[in-house]
Amino acid sequence: MPNSIPESSSVSEVNVPLKIDFFLRTLLSYLANTLEDVVGLQDASGFIAVVGNLMGEEINQYYREALAIEHLSREQVAEVMVDLKRRIDGDFYLIEQDEEKIILGNRVCPLGRMVEGHPSLCMMTSSVFGVIASQNLGYAKVVLDQTIAKGDGGCRVIIYLKPTAEANLVEGREYYRI
Repeated sequence: MPNSIPESSSVSEVNVPLKIDFFLRTLLSYLANTLEDVVGLQDASGFIAVVGNLMGEEINQYYREALAIEHLSREQVAEVMVDLKRRIDGDFYLIEQDEEKIILGNRVCPLGRMVEGHPSLCMMTSSVFGVIASQNLGYAKVVLDQTIAKGDGGCRVIIYLKPTAEANLVEGREYYRI
């Protein structure tokens, strides 16, 4: 029988890439692929954004409670964005920040290679960042300028904190404090 397990091995000892992290990344990749194929990229992005909004609210609450503060400052918002991505195996870093915007770069997507070709999954980052920034600072417009999912060598995410003339010239998602 070609599919039988050699007598010297047991099922629990064979080398298969099944760990929770790999499983969940693969699940998300297949989910995004299915949504993009069935309802299209725009609607798939919308569905994922809804989940991202919920996650953003929860993550925002975690940090505010841990820091025992009602609202994060702009500097803390940027730190939280970098820190949360580090905790989930991303490699985000601060490029610049001022009163009008925060610009982040990223060398490694938390979803690994599973994100490639699935730009709808980037709505998770957009929504989480947008919710955290807007709930603490009042407003955010997130622009996914470059993404690994679209084939760029890294990510460049601009979070506008005010609806400036510059922000109005670019396409992105807007978020408001609830």
